[in-house]
Amino acid sequence: MDILANLAMGFEIAASPYTLLLAVIGCFVGTIIGALPGLGPSNGVALLIPISFSMGLDAISALVLLTSVYYGAMYGGRISSILLNIPGDEPAMMTTLDGYPMARQGKAGEALVISGVASFVGAFLATIGLMIFAPYLAQVAFQFGPAEYFALYMLAFCTLGGIGSNNQAKAALAAAIGLAIAMIGMDQTTGMPRFTFGEMHLMDGVDFLVAIVGLFAVAEVFFFIETHGKDSAIGVKLGKILVPWRMLKDTTGAMLRGTGIGFVAGVLPGAGASLGSFLAYMAEKSSARDKSTFGKGNPRGVAAPEAGNNAAAGGALVPMLTLGVPGSGTTAVLLALLLTLNITPGPLLFTERPEVVWSLIAALLIANVVLLLMNVPMVKVFVHILSVPAWILLPGVTMVAFVGIYSLTGSSYDMLMMVGFGALGYIMRKLDIPTVPVILGILLGNAMEDNLRRAMVLSNGDWTFLFSTPIAIGLWIAALAGFLAPIFLRKVLKTPPLPETDPSLNED
Repeated sequence: MDILANLAMGFEIAASPYTLLLAVIGCFVGTIIGALPGLGPSNGVALLIPISFSMGLDAISALVLLTSVYYGAMYGGRISSILLNIPGDEPAMMTTLDGYPMARQGKAGEALVISGVASFVGAFLATIGLMIFAPYLAQVAFQFGPAEYFALYMLAFCTLGGIGSNNQAKAALAAAIGLAIAMIGMDQTTGMPRFTFGEMHLMDGVDFLVAIVGLFAVAEVFFFIETHGKDSAIGVKLGKILVPWRMLKDTTGAMLRGTGIGFVAGVLPGAGASLGSFLAYMAEKSSARDKSTFGKGNPRGVAAPEAGNNAAAGGALVPMLTLGVPGSGTTAVLLALLLTLNITPGPLLFTERPEVVWSLIAALLIANVVLLLMNVPMVKVFVHILSVPAWILLPGVTMVAFVGIYSLTGSSYDMLMMVGFGALGYIMRKLDIPTVPVILGILLGNAMEDNLRRAMVLSNGDWTFLFSTPIAIGLWIAALAGFLAPIFLRKVLKTPPLPETDPSLNED
């Protein structure tokens, strides 16, 4: 009954006309961002953080707007995947395997509708899971001390590579870069400057919003310049879109299975929607009687990964809200927003700021319904957006990044630093080094250092204190397994190759 009472309180706050308008705007903008190849939820949320501050939004309104963008981008990633064989973001990659063959067979409308419904099922049930399980996880979190939190942060960094990374060493290098950046500034314990090199602007450290916008948005601009924006100038014609009731019935099981797998993957710190989408597709293909139909336009191959990646998006909010550890790159950006708003995620959040948590959950439920009602009728509109030329898209993204950061910090030095982070992000992506660990290192580095120092103070410098409780030992084992297991499993759990094109699909 407490859950229902808290949810009613959340709806009372989130169902106001103003927050509903923000949810609709966020869903629409997020869907566009998700549909544009190369962009995605992390970029969209990072770009809109400074805009939300410049609008003067309060904490709840800002969270409603940005989480609606988050869910909308997860929905929108399927559009270019199905129509153009270009994933809108990494989690949408698995949707291309069967979604694009369906489009080549003249079933683009059916594939888009199935993916939209699967996205709704995955995200809606994941939000229900967040509502049910997050308070219990918050109670467990009361057992966490400095040793347990340090081990938890290690788990987050060790699982960042995951199955979706090509090289664990590169993921570790990226995390080390993030931790090194987090060390810049005044040491809160000793009062001594660290790695500032005499630069006064660095005495307060590196603003994580500057790093986020630079690594995600500005780096993306550099890539658009390099490719001349060719991926954003492709148009696709759609026929009449009908609701394929028979296909929806046949894919119901795939949606539910994908939701369960994706939610669990999302709860794991650092795993994220890419892993949820991958595991959901592989599990559905493994359980199918006729595996040969996958990769050639099987609707279950669209429903499972779409439900999986959207469920993982909801599941990733669980560790972020209850433990203060983001479950994905986008929730790392949302964590930055919460910290900026002086809201500290953790076990006390549900008791000290219940209005924030439950209005957020209510807003997510509302956003899912809005997205379902919006996406099917407006598919043709979104397709036209995919043809935005680079000469319009590039100045728009650049303007939003620079104006947003300057309005937030008022420092030209931060704008130059943002460009520097953009260049760093560009170089890292060219070298196939993930950027999400850098963001997590910047966000969690200081908290990780503080917990390590507290643990050493409590134990008089005895490092075995870090392994003194069952929870800490379990987290260390999980961290070790999360870092080493992908090295051995990657050869077994390879991403399925793109299927050979059926000659019949090329017939005019």
